Amino acid sequence: MLPSDHPHKRLIRLVERQARDIMIADYHRLLQSLQTANASPGGRPAPGADAASRLQSRMDASRRRVQKRRQSVPALNFPPELPICAKRQTIVDAIRNHQVVIITGETGSGKTTQIPKMCLEAGLGLRGVIGLTQPRRIAAVSIAARIASELGQDCGEAVAYKIRFEEKTSAEPLIRVMTDGILLAETPGDRNLLAYDAIIVDEAHERSLNIDFILGYLRSLLPRRKDLKVIITSATIDTAKFAQAFDGAPVVEVSGRMYPVEVRYRPLDPAKEEKGETTYVDEAVACVEDLQRQGRFEDVLIFLPTEQDIREACERLAKRCSGLVLPLFARLSSGQQKLVFQPSSHQKIIVATNIAETSLTIPGIKYVIDSGLARMLEYNPRSQTTGLPVKPVSQSSAEQRKGRCGRVQNGICIRLYSAEDFADRPLYTAPEILRSNLAGVVLRMLSLNLGLISSFPFIDRPHPKSIRDAIEILRDLGAISREENAEDSEQYQLTPIGRTMAQFPLDPRVSRMILEAKKHDCIHEIAVIAAALSIQDPRERPYDKIDQATAAHARFAHPESDFLTYLQIWNRYSDHFDQMKSQSQWRKFCRDHFLSYRRMKEWRDVYSQIMDIIGGKATSPSRRKPARMEIDQTIADKIHRSILSGYLSNIAQKKEKNFYTAAKSREVMLYPGSGLFNRGGPWIVAAEISLTSRVFARNAANIQSEWLEELGGDHCRCQHWAAHWEKSRGQVVASEKVVLFGLTIVEHRSVAYERINPEEAKKIFIREALVTGETGRKLPFVEHNLALWEKVKTMEDKLRKRGIAADEEAIAGLYEQKLPLLSDIRSLQKWIKDRGGDDFLRFREEELIVGGPDPEELKQYPDSIRLGNAVLSCRYRFEPGRAADGVTVRVPLGLVSRTASENIEKHLPSLRQEKVLHWLKSLPKNIRQKLPPPIQVAGQFGKRTGDKDRELPAALGRFLFEEYHLTVPSGFWAPEKLPPHLQIRFSVVDDHGGEIRSSRDIGELRQELTEQVRRTSLESCRRQWEKENLTGWDFGRLPEDIELSGKHGVTGCAYPALQAEGEAVHLRIFADSRQAAAHHAAGVSALYGIHFTDRLKQLRKNLSLGGELKEQAALLGSVRQVERSLLERVKKDLFQRSWRSPEEFMKHAEDVQPRILSYGQEVIAAAAPVLRSFAETHEGLQKLIFKNRSHPAVAKFLQAAEVEMRSLVPEDFMLRYDFDRLRHLPRYLKALLLRAGRGSLNLASTESKLREAAIYTAKLQEIREAAGADLSEEKRNKTEELRWMIEEYKVSLFAQELKTPYPVSPKRLNQLIEEIGNIL
Repeated sequence: MLPSDHPHKRLIRLVERQARDIMIADYHRLLQSLQTANASPGGRPAPGADAASRLQSRMDASRRRVQKRRQSVPALNFPPELPICAKRQTIVDAIRNHQVVIITGETGSGKTTQIPKMCLEAGLGLRGVIGLTQPRRIAAVSIAARIASELGQDCGEAVAYKIRFEEKTSAEPLIRVMTDGILLAETPGDRNLLAYDAIIVDEAHERSLNIDFILGYLRSLLPRRKDLKVIITSATIDTAKFAQAFDGAPVVEVSGRMYPVEVRYRPLDPAKEEKGETTYVDEAVACVEDLQRQGRFEDVLIFLPTEQDIREACERLAKRCSGLVLPLFARLSSGQQKLVFQPSSHQKIIVATNIAETSLTIPGIKYVIDSGLARMLEYNPRSQTTGLPVKPVSQSSAEQRKGRCGRVQNGICIRLYSAEDFADRPLYTAPEILRSNLAGVVLRMLSLNLGLISSFPFIDRPHPKSIRDAIEILRDLGAISREENAEDSEQYQLTPIGRTMAQFPLDPRVSRMILEAKKHDCIHEIAVIAAALSIQDPRERPYDKIDQATAAHARFAHPESDFLTYLQIWNRYSDHFDQMKSQSQWRKFCRDHFLSYRRMKEWRDVYSQIMDIIGGKATSPSRRKPARMEIDQTIADKIHRSILSGYLSNIAQKKEKNFYTAAKSREVMLYPGSGLFNRGGPWIVAAEISLTSRVFARNAANIQSEWLEELGGDHCRCQHWAAHWEKSRGQVVASEKVVLFGLTIVEHRSVAYERINPEEAKKIFIREALVTGETGRKLPFVEHNLALWEKVKTMEDKLRKRGIAADEEAIAGLYEQKLPLLSDIRSLQKWIKDRGGDDFLRFREEELIVGGPDPEELKQYPDSIRLGNAVLSCRYRFEPGRAADGVTVRVPLGLVSRTASENIEKHLPSLRQEKVLHWLKSLPKNIRQKLPPPIQVAGQFGKRTGDKDRELPAALGRFLFEEYHLTVPSGFWAPEKLPPHLQIRFSVVDDHGGEIRSSRDIGELRQELTEQVRRTSLESCRRQWEKENLTGWDFGRLPEDIELSGKHGVTGCAYPALQAEGEAVHLRIFADSRQAAAHHAAGVSALYGIHFTDRLKQLRKNLSLGGELKEQAALLGSVRQVERSLLERVKKDLFQRSWRSPEEFMKHAEDVQPRILSYGQEVIAAAAPVLRSFAETHEGLQKLIFKNRSHPAVAKFLQAAEVEMRSLVPEDFMLRYDFDRLRHLPRYLKALLLRAGRGSLNLASTESKLREAAIYTAKLQEIREAAGADLSEEKRNKTEELRWMIEEYKVSLFAQELKTPYPVSPKRLNQLIEEIGNIL
């Protein structure tokens, strides 16, 4: 600190003494310079005489400037008719004695024009300018002109005005009227507002965002600027709140009007309004009609909330009322707005929004019709949606509207609502700062270093949600970041982007897209769009020329983007720029294209200002001059990417035509006036999302969703799921979904999981690739490990118990110990290469075995079965409930038939043992009790070697019978009762090893696949072996079977055989051995038929029946058929042989040739007794039938007997029965006739006995149906024996006198039936 007699100190005292005589700005700058030098460490050298002289010189110049300003103050006059002039001295004294004065006065009191003059009277305006702020430009210009006129000067001398891009001033104005935005724009360059010694904030009751920020800024500035006077004025204001905010500032109330105003309440009928029968527009028009009917033709001002309401009211008033009807709203052209101020010889009916509520004084208004409604700006910070809903106005606004009349004569205010409604409304309109987006305010505060946002002295503190929303928007834009090491969570600082954005007097979103445009080299295009978004829409739609305006604007519309529509307007404007030399040409161009001349000029000015900020003041005029911009797709994409950077949170995804889901869960609709309406793409971005009748997206453009992820950056939220190994890519991937502000911009894509979770990716890589072998590339160590592991796991499958082989987790653990942090094939191969090989990754068998099995037990589970030269592989699986559980034998397609005929179980000792044990355990308790423990019985059975070739059920049944004298019904050995794993699963494969069909029933497979074998593997064999139309054995020896070879070795067997087709004989190849055997014997017989053609002709003659035999044969049906069966019987007995060589064939031919004719006679001799007995029985039955024709029951019984007779002796009986059976047929026929005769006499007794026999006939039928065609030889013989025992039983019942060759009884029949049941 310098001593008190230091020259610096003396100069400071000098400046302070002359403070009242020099300009405020000079005073503060000089003082700050000297105080800085005084406070610097060590001080500065004492100023010399030259420095002191320069300081004095600057002070003298400032003093002369003040003196000149004092001399330029014009004569002040105050119209006595204005109510405020009565308080003139009070106001002047308050201004002199207090730093802040609050003046409230009713509309029309003159406060706006008189207070600046009172400030001059109070001595202000000499050391600095008196600033008067207005919320609207039109008001600023008209008020400046009015004050200048009252001072007797032209506007631009002592009274200046400054609005956006327009200023009228002199070198030393005393009063400057300006918009509040202009004052705010001056704060960055003049933070202490040193240009002003008084600031009048007019219309403070409007509480706009700018007004509240100015008031807060002034509150924080006043402690530093003790010489600054602040006057706050309004017609209606919450004086107590404002006085308290400014430390008890005095309040001067100006009351009284020039003329009284009568208030009339005319509310709408609620019932009619609910039904839609009336509206406030209807009532407003009706009020005007009533006034005119009463002869009241003075000027009327009607307040309605929306432009649409105004257009509707004007149309209806023009048709139904006299006078000049004029609309007034903000978007109206300036020329049409000025019409309301011009005098007219006709009554003026002005229909306006709340633009006419304050500031504007429309002369001559006597009647005000107030709907009580207005559009209110509302901002929802949660959804970031700006709304303009129609809402009731406050009491203060209603009073302001009332104040528009009664200024020149008595007035009448008609309110279209009730007095009770008025009383219930809030006193004041909610400040705009409580219902606005604060992003611009917060950005400006941070740029001015105004401290914590929450501690800024707003009159009404914004809601924390609104502040958080503003911060969120600025963070989204990259404008701010949290201060490092900040103690308070609200301490934010501007980023480099934010500092640049703050230089632009624009919405932060618009500023951000300008900065992005620099990256994409489209700055001129974006500057044009930014300027357009910063002004009112330059397109005009006069309410009386809407259709023409729509057509004119359609020529500018771009189908993909409303932003490019602005550029197309600009291009049309630029095309004509050099051709138009005068303002009149400009205005005509704008009229022709329905563009606002004033807004087009403002658009150009804003564009120039933006370009000046971007390029500095040195920007050449040619750069600011409108120039045409060519727009191709590349440029359009750059433009929209730039716009996205500012409006990223306004993206939206299409739901249906014109309807979208916007970011942050907003449902929006494309604005009908948009060029995208009905043409919107899947994704759009909008400059504005606002709520009016619904939530609309305005100023929109189609965008590519591919841009969003890059621009979204940290705002994108990625969700990952289904991480898995992808063999084709050779790496672990996950499904990724990218969400930006709640919208899915990437629904699904695969991404490398290692960058997301490398540890988890390694685990997945090991488990899904290395452990399973699904690597997609040949890795020797993986193949080695899998083969070794499979070998060990096969032990478990064979023994059907777990715990022998290491499980997947254990294998994975081995890999995890050996591998570093990697999860893709490329990295693995590189690492193996760096290690010099993969030996360290190869497992040893002991590492994979947990519990060792018994080697002897494993020998019971062969890996293959040899079938001749073929080898069938065996695969074991321990998978209960799965199709492949148990042992699977792979059978080549051609070996199905041969395998079916083999007893495969004998090659699988372990399986036989388990089946035996299972069957023994499942025997009924009464049988098990007669046996030792099942394990002991199974062991004894396993040691028997003689039964290994027999089917297991038959062998086991025989064993139990022989060892324990137990007869177990064959039903207990049914294979279908076994669990699946105890039944061999046969897998039929083709030549390529692919499975064709699988089943645990080999017979079923043979039946299904025989035809397929015939079509496939037999084709080449057939081409080699088959012959047509054989006439003799000239083809050499026929083998029993022919092995078929395929890609995998022996695939099966083919069976050659002779086949008879009519009179022809062919050599054929069969897939089934039994089928081949059946055909071959008949084929050999047919070949003998060809060989003995002549001899058989003679035989045929010899076998022709004549006389009684012919008559008897006729009774069977066809004589020729009987003769044919006799011939076929000879051929069957003599010729049906299964010879395989020509030698055998010819040897037999020689042996049989002498016997052919004689054997024919033997056959006739065997048939004659049967034919004779049949004729006798037939004759007897016919007589009985005729005799009992009148007895239906007996006749029916006899007819059944006749049917039985014919089934016993059909036409081909000689082919059905051997000679031994033929000898018994006459006895059976005679017994049948006796039964018929006795039945005709005693039907009841006979039928009773028949029912006894029928029991066994039914059981015979059941046995045949249950067995089907696939009968064993033993069972077939026993079944045939049962049939003839039943026939003998009938003889014993009905014709005991005929005797039976052996004893027959129900007991013997039942024993035979039980024996058949035990045969498989």
